[in-house]
Parts: sequence; C-alpha cells; structure tokens
Amino acid sequence: MEDDTIKLLRECNAGIKMGISSLDDVMDHVKDNALEKLLMKSKDTHCKLGDETHDYLQECHDEGKEPAAMAKMMSWVKTNVRLGGEDSDRVVADLVTDGCNMGVKSLYRYLHQYRAADDKAKKIAKETIAAEETLIKDLREYL
Repeated sequence: MEDDTIKLLRECNAGIKMGISSLDDVMDHVKDNALEKLLMKSKDTHCKLGDETHDYLQECHDEGKEPAAMAKMMSWVKTNVRLGGEDSDRVVADLVTDGCNMGVKSLYRYLHQYRAADDKAKKIAKETIAAEETLIKDLREYL
C-alpha cells in the first residue's frame, strides 16, 4: 500500500508542477483580464494541491519527483511556437485545455495503476482531476 501511495503522490506532484509551469509559460500572452484571473485562480488551486501533495510525500519520507525534462521542453516549445505565430487568448485557452486533458488522462491512468494507494493519496489525485476538469470547462468560452 505504501509503495502505491508514494508512486501516486509522485505522479500527482510532478503533474501539478507541470501544470503550474505551463500556466506560467502562457500568462504573459493573455490579453483578457477575466481569462488572466481564471488562470491565476487555477494556478493558486494547483499550488495548494502541490503543497498538500508535497507535505504528504514528506510524511512518507519521499521527496517526490520533477516532471520529465523532455515533457517540459516539448510543452515549452509547443507553447512558444503556437503563441509566436498567433498571440491570442484563444490559443492560450487551447494550449491550456490540451494540457489539462493530458493531465486528467494521466491521473486516471495512475489511479488505476496504483490501486493500493491509500485514500488520502487518491483524494488528492481526484481533487487534482476535478481542478483540471473545472478549468477545461471554464476555458470553453475562450476557444
């Protein structure tokens, strides 16, 4: 159980870090104030979830893990290429939606893969999924 708990928490932690980094990457390109507030609110939510995940990892005597360097680089390249050609809120919403969809898909996969994780770790994963799904829904008007 502890092994699955730590593995699930590590994946949540890495995914949350990736989400925060991606939000930071697009923030300078946002023009609409309401979209900027929406993204900042989501970043705050992700930071709180990240802190909770990190604290629980420390309780388990684990440092967590960083997002894969290749994934971070590819995300940064995709963001800068797409926004380099067209600097619009629609593109930002599209990029963030794609990232959220990948995060939701990954987290569901990890929930199924690490079934023996404890309830607290599963709750964090489900809260992260809910935050991603809420952001996807809120971004629809900008697509």
